Formats: sequence, structure tokens, C-alpha cells
Amino acid sequence: MNLTGIDLAVLAAYAVGIFALAQWVSREKRGHQKDAADYFLASKSLPWWAIGASLIAANISAEQIIGMSGSGYVIGLAIASYEWMAALTLLIVGKYFLPIFLKNRIATMPQFLEQRYGPSIRTVMAAFWLVLYVAVNITSILWLGSLAITALTGVDQTWALIGLALFGLGYQIWGGLKAVAMTDAVQVALLVFGGLVIAYITLGQIGGDSGVLGGFARLTTEFPEKFDMILSPDNPHYAALPGIAVLVGGMWIMNLSYWGFNQYIIQRALAAPSIAEAQKGVAFAAYLKLLMPLIVVLPGLAAVVLAPDLSRPDEAYPTMMSLLPVGLKGLVFAALVAAIISTLGSLVNSISTIFTLDIYAKARKQASQPELVHVGRIAAAIAMLIGAALARPLLGNFDQAFQFIQDFTGFFTPAIVVIFLLGMFWKGASEAGALAAAIGGVGLSALLWRLNDTGAFAMPFMNRVGLVFLAALALAVLVSLIWRPKPEALKVTLEGVDYRTSMGFNLAGIGVIAFLAAVYTLWW
Repeated sequence: MNLTGIDLAVLAAYAVGIFALAQWVSREKRGHQKDAADYFLASKSLPWWAIGASLIAANISAEQIIGMSGSGYVIGLAIASYEWMAALTLLIVGKYFLPIFLKNRIATMPQFLEQRYGPSIRTVMAAFWLVLYVAVNITSILWLGSLAITALTGVDQTWALIGLALFGLGYQIWGGLKAVAMTDAVQVALLVFGGLVIAYITLGQIGGDSGVLGGFARLTTEFPEKFDMILSPDNPHYAALPGIAVLVGGMWIMNLSYWGFNQYIIQRALAAPSIAEAQKGVAFAAYLKLLMPLIVVLPGLAAVVLAPDLSRPDEAYPTMMSLLPVGLKGLVFAALVAAIISTLGSLVNSISTIFTLDIYAKARKQASQPELVHVGRIAAAIAMLIGAALARPLLGNFDQAFQFIQDFTGFFTPAIVVIFLLGMFWKGASEAGALAAAIGGVGLSALLWRLNDTGAFAMPFMNRVGLVFLAALALAVLVSLIWRPKPEALKVTLEGVDYRTSMGFNLAGIGVIAFLAAVYTLWW
């Protein structure tokens, strides 16, 4: 894809503008020095629109946009289940999880585990998340993001990777979460606008005189198989989306873990001034999620008509971008860069939060507030440096590395959900039960993965996650009944948590459910 001088000027304007905005929102009143609450939780003052936008910006990155468009090209609209089911998950998180976290003034997920179970599990899980975020998440976003930029522009990948790392670190290191969340509103607006522009132009070309609606009608008429939302077992892509499991199976486990117990996602909701503001934010994010398939899936569907002979599915999105006129092409490319930068900023900020509050502050209890902020900034810089250094060695073989990332994360997801759900909703859950679920869940995941890899026991990834969740849940309950929790360990307040939600939140939930019911009924 060739970018003209105008396109590059648009990209440069974005880069300068977003960096300047980040520094502006990071400024402090004269005489005030940032403390830990300011830096890591944005002074507990994030408005709902910033929370909602930042949730989506942290989630969507360039490789996801390109990858899901490629899946739309091959599989069809069914891949949108990842986006649409996430919308309902967000509402569940807002109604049932956030009231517990906010009532107990939780700043990090390891902190919750310590207050609910004990100090050992806090340290173990803090170390786990730090390794996961640096060695898996940052490396994959830097590598795959730089790969996408290289494919689109021809820039050397090493320089693209270094540029992303420096910019992703630089624009948020001074202001912390506030810089990330407040600028994410602009990043998401750019991302949505860019995606809608591609959808409008590509569907218009498909529809001809009939316009955008005619283009979409042509897709549904000529390629009805691309609009099957629930894949049958004889579908060649059943292993990726195993039928009804997307509605009642393993996808729920992955969504609850990602949206409910993932520090770099949930942290912006923990920074709300009140539970009502946090719930409005997640409701806003849920509706943005309903919109996402227009941005990340529809370009792939359009490419079925406009570029039917692609050599690789991941070429769908860049090919559709090449159809854009000068100027708009630069704007959409800036949206892709924004998706990478916002996710990197969220990850690095959460890494610095966990390291500083869950490890450093526990080891050095006399640390001052300015010292904690200083340590957080150093941790962010080191995390980005390590991620950039490890990207090529770990992910040089793209296909194998990406599959490894999915499998690695899936090893831990079922146990994490078991530990948190029991910790929040069953007083009888003990630290011994939580550790048993963690060890047993990872062990069973590894065993099933190995059996599937050798062909001895074939099972779709999503079904494996669901099966391991049920086994880990049973093990955690059994061990907790044998080794009861110590009363002094239960520092999380479960009594008096108010799960009532506002009329607006309830109406938003009804709207999401009605939308999902209509979509899955129409294209079952």
C-alpha cells in the first residue's frame, strides 16, 4: 500500500497531536506532586466516557483488526461472536464484579487475591501476570504491530518495532493511567471513524448504484455461508468456533477472564469515582463492542467480492485500505497505529502498577508516594525495553508463535476464573482450594494440549477451556471443603455489596440482549 505525502502528513499530525494531548492531560496543579493514586488510578476520577473508550482501546490492536478481517474473509461473520459476546460479558462485569472490587477499594487483581485468600497467592499471581504481560502481550503487540506496519508501508520492521516501543512508552510514562485513558477517547474515535470509512467505501463499491445497503445485501445473497453464526461440526472451521460453545461454552470462560480479571483491562474501571460512573463506562464499552464487527470483520467480508484471489487471508484489510482515496488512507493508517499505541500504553501502565503496588510496595513498606511513582515509571520503561528485545527471538516464526500465545494463555484462563468467581461468591473457598485449582487447571490444560497435539484426543481449543474450567472448579470446591479458609484471611468485604443498577444500565443491558437475540436468530 503506497502512502502519499498527504497520507504521511495526516499520520504525522496524529502522532504530534496525541503526544501533545497526553502531556496536556498529565499536567498537575501548581504545587501538587503526583502520588500513587494519581499515577496508577488517575486520581480515581475517570469519567464514564473515558472508561468506556479506554476499555475498547486497550482491547483492540492492529494485529487483531488485520487478523479478524482475515478470519472474516475465510470464516465469515461467525468470528464476530468474539466481539458480540464480549458486550454481554462487560455488562455482567459491571453488575456483579465491579461492586465487589470498588467496595473493597481494590487497585490490582493480585491485591484482591491477597485480601480474599492470603499473601502467597498475591505474590505468585503478580509474578505470573508480569511475565505474561511482558513476555507474551507486549512482545506480540510490538512484533505483530510492526509486522503490519511493514506490510503496509515497506518500512524496515526493526525500525517500526523500535518506533512503536518508544512512542507507546513516551506518550504515557509521565501521566500514567490518566494519560492513557483520556487520550484513548481520541484513539477510539479515530479507530471507529477509520473503520466505518472502509466499510462505507467497500460496500458502496460492491453495491454499485444500490449503494451501501445494496452491497451488504449482495454479500448475504451471494455468500450465505459467510453469515452462519453457529458453525456445524462438518464446517472446516468448526475447530476455531465449535458451534454452540460460542454461546454457552468455553468462550464465556475466556471472556470473563479477559474482561473481569485482567489488570490492564479492568484497571480503568477501578479508577472511576463511583460504581455508577464505572457501570456507565462498561455499558458504553459494551455498545462499542457491538459496533466493532463493522470495523474488524466487514472489510474481510467485502474482500470476498473485491479481492477473491488473495494469497493470504490477512491481506484482506490492507487490500481494502488500498481502495481508499489519498488522505483517508493516511487517516485509516493512523487509526491502525492508534490501536497499537493505546494497547501498548495500557499494558505498560498495568505492568508498572502491579510491580510497584504488589511487589515493590510490599517489600519496601516505608516507600514515599513520589518514590512509588518514580519506581512505576522505571518499571514501565524496563518492561517496554524487555518486550522490544524479546519480540524477535520469541516471535520470529509468526504462525507458531501466535498459536503458542493462544495455548499459553489458555493454560491459565480456566483456573483464574475459578479462583476469582469462588473468591467473590463463595465464602467457603480457601487458599488451598485456589492453589489446587491453579495447579490442577494448568496441569490438565497441558495434558489435553499435548494429547490434541499428538492426535490422541482431538478437542477444539474453546471446548478444552470449558472442560478444564469444570474440572478446576470441582477440585477447588473439594479441597476447600477439606481445608477450610482461615477466618482472619477473609479481609474482602462480601457483606453489604449492592448489586442494584440504575435504570439506564438495565435498559442498556436489555438493548444488548435484544441485539444478540436478533443477530443469532437471523443468522443461525
